[in-house]
Amino acid sequence: MKLRNLLLVVLNVGVFAQFSQCEEIISERFMNGKVFYHVKNNSKDFITDSFGDDVTIKWFNQTLDHFSPSDTRTWLQRYYVNDAFYKPGGPIFLMIGGEGEATQKWMTAGAWINYAKHLNALCFQVEHRFYGKSKPTDDLSVKNLRFLSSEQALADLATFTVAMKEQYNFTTNKWVAFGGSYPGSLAAWYRMKYPHLVDVAVSTSAPLIAQLDFKEYLGVVVDSLNQKSPKCVGEISKAVKSMEGLLKRRTGWWMIKKSFKLCDDFDGTNAKDIASFFETVAGNFMDIVQYNEDNRGFEGSKTANITIDTLCNIMTTNLEEKTAFERYADVNDLMLSVFDKNCTDFKYSKTVDDMQKEKWDSPSASGERQWTYQTCTEFGFYQSSDLDGQPFGTEFPVKFSTRQCQDVYGIQFDENFISSAIRWTNANYGGKKLKVSKVIFVNGSIDPWHKLGITSQNETSSDNVVIFIEGTAHCANMYPDSSNDLPQLRAARSEILKLLTGWLQE
Repeated sequence: MKLRNLLLVVLNVGVFAQFSQCEEIISERFMNGKVFYHVKNNSKDFITDSFGDDVTIKWFNQTLDHFSPSDTRTWLQRYYVNDAFYKPGGPIFLMIGGEGEATQKWMTAGAWINYAKHLNALCFQVEHRFYGKSKPTDDLSVKNLRFLSSEQALADLATFTVAMKEQYNFTTNKWVAFGGSYPGSLAAWYRMKYPHLVDVAVSTSAPLIAQLDFKEYLGVVVDSLNQKSPKCVGEISKAVKSMEGLLKRRTGWWMIKKSFKLCDDFDGTNAKDIASFFETVAGNFMDIVQYNEDNRGFEGSKTANITIDTLCNIMTTNLEEKTAFERYADVNDLMLSVFDKNCTDFKYSKTVDDMQKEKWDSPSASGERQWTYQTCTEFGFYQSSDLDGQPFGTEFPVKFSTRQCQDVYGIQFDENFISSAIRWTNANYGGKKLKVSKVIFVNGSIDPWHKLGITSQNETSSDNVVIFIEGTAHCANMYPDSSNDLPQLRAARSEILKLLTGWLQE
């Protein structure tokens, strides 16, 4: 029996028009350890639609501030439903949205959909407040961003779960939360904070420790590059040393601008521009390592076919014809060509100007302004150049990131403020010492984020299961199967299904 025949309108917002999903990724931006997709999307807000016979967009009347009972304001939160595999009494799967738009593509593909087929589950995907079409406030002003936090997001999930249980009489159905990266953290925290509402969680690539200076990130990048090509790191180091030398003279500034196709003149005395530039070109490698060989092409990612091997081949071939500096610039050319871009944005003042824009139609509203705010008020996670021995130079220390918090959101968001917020986050959730059960913690060895997660069984209770997958990157186990998947990745997906099957039968 199709659940669609039982579904009631969650919220009456007038007559909904039908539309064809028309989304095209026009660019990606790697920032603060996340990829933000800039999407051409002509769809309107507050539209419900069906994708085939099984997937529907709906809107939930959500509370604005869960922790202020006198504030009765509400807003419309987008969620998706797929009832294709559901049989009465089956489990309810809840995919938690994160720091970007929730899309229809995840409602018909991915490991969790395979699990749903095996276990006769109903699938919900709930978009995170302040991302995508889920807009609790009129704009993204700092005054309004105070309603953006992981605690409010968890309370959103709790409110949604209670409403769905009541509305569809899910009295005995067990609930499973899924999430990867930040939503992976939310999945574990949801199980910890609201164990009466969710029975099991699959927490993938989840940073569980908030940390100001995440300098270890580049350490994993270096280790991953070395595993593929030991020469690659040495050539990067040579290139960066050449760049540092070019900072000392004006002719060098011109050479940097020309070689890396910079959009603006380069001033070797502007510390913020130097930091931004060095971070940007290092980000070419950070992005690809983090998602190396993940099967994310189905999302439309234009860099899905670029791997560590791709970049290291550029860095370690044509040694006689080109300098390391020129090959480092060739890597940047590759990334520009993927997005049909003519030049490299690096100007710090331009970044800040974009990030300060508060309207929902601004480019940074695709997630950069919101996620950076969360790093400034909850998590840190700044991938700095402070680690000794890494090859990307020392020009983007953690103070560069903390200063950005002040420049974008206000002078009060200084390092002391951020550090205090981080201490509270770890006190609130417990870091790696969170008291929780029936959580599957999954990480990959190539993914730099595993340094902030649970990667060994002795780091958590025997009531949980830890799966550490050698040779895989960020959230690899969540993506659709590929013929190129490593055997250990296939085994991890199978183990997750086995664990879910057993726990749901208890």
